[in-house]
Amino acid sequence: MKRNIFLYSVLSLFTVTTATGCDERSDNPMPDSAIRVETAEVTAITSENAISGGRIIGETQAVKEFGICWATTDNPTVSDNHNVGAGDANSFVCYATGLSANTTYFVRAYATTSAGTVYGQSRQFTTLAGSDDDTPPVGGDEEQNPLAPTIYLWPEGNMAKITNYTGSQGSYQDPPSFRPYMNYFPVAEGTTVKGAVLVCAGGAFQFRSDRMEGTPVAQWFARHGYQAFVVNYRVRPYTMEEGSLDLARAIRFVRRHASDYGINPNDIASVGFSAGGILCGDEALNFDELVNGTALASDYRPDALDEVSANVCTIGMIYAFYGRLSVASTDVEKFRASKIPPTFFAYGTRDPFYRQFQACANAVHEAGVEVEEHEYEGMPHGFGYTHEEWMISFDRWMTEIMSNN
Repeated sequence: MKRNIFLYSVLSLFTVTTATGCDERSDNPMPDSAIRVETAEVTAITSENAISGGRIIGETQAVKEFGICWATTDNPTVSDNHNVGAGDANSFVCYATGLSANTTYFVRAYATTSAGTVYGQSRQFTTLAGSDDDTPPVGGDEEQNPLAPTIYLWPEGNMAKITNYTGSQGSYQDPPSFRPYMNYFPVAEGTTVKGAVLVCAGGAFQFRSDRMEGTPVAQWFARHGYQAFVVNYRVRPYTMEEGSLDLARAIRFVRRHASDYGINPNDIASVGFSAGGILCGDEALNFDELVNGTALASDYRPDALDEVSANVCTIGMIYAFYGRLSVASTDVEKFRASKIPPTFFAYGTRDPFYRQFQACANAVHEAGVEVEEHEYEGMPHGFGYTHEEWMISFDRWMTEIMSNN
């Protein structure tokens, strides 16, 4: 059993944003002086989504609801667009979704008590320019070519699911016809193959943040010796468990075709960001080994791929933890009984979930699991591929683990 903790001081804060500034004012009176609300900085901005959040200081037991609200005018309120937070009111992260490209927005954290709603300071940001949809067309054969750039995870007509998604609703990322798939990024020519890594972008299970946490990450690892795959798992309205089955299916596919990829079948890792990391953890806790789609859906028909193990040799938790959205698990006995793999944690000290990352890592270590932690001073949630240091460290970590398999 080994546990390494690395602390880093970041002199210049990477903010994966195009934020044009912040307005620290809050013109709304506080109806309940027992609490104060602070709005987190805006990060992980794309053309359609962004991350903010906040923390509530004071008598949080009086809070009935908390989250963020946003609009194109200053000092937004819950009458505008808003998302309700989950988990710990002392520190939370929310996504602003359904945004328009190249548009300036204002966001505020809020907390509602019996006396009214308290708001944090208003923060301003601008979304990125739009891009073409790169989702592949529906199709693919039951027997996928392992070297194809797009690999569908389930055969037509036999995808394990419990959600009855029949029509486009709200701001769901994918249409009802969506089939989970992964994009393959092969090892750069002339580079020695070390193993495989499956990448799961975050997005609060509402969308997949591929620009910051998917394709660029896979490309980096492919250049450094890993057959890399971006797993496009199911998100809302589907459940986390359905997404976990997608990841398990992807792991099985890579292991079954290990010889095609030139890897040891035991040298397969997963890495996830925020909700994507939570997904990796859920797969390892509940859907690894030979657990198949019948665990959720009794009408699922197991096939040959279900006879392949869905274990990974290590998990990279990048501003993520074992647990559920916004709520870290510290269940030592569950971790021990589930025999979770060696786990790598990387997160920033300005992340609202900072203490939860630490608590989860401590519990994983107490369960006898090999752990390595990297704390980056001053870094926020959502830094993704822009902070290369974690990728360098995870590469070294995976190389050591895979060399011992």
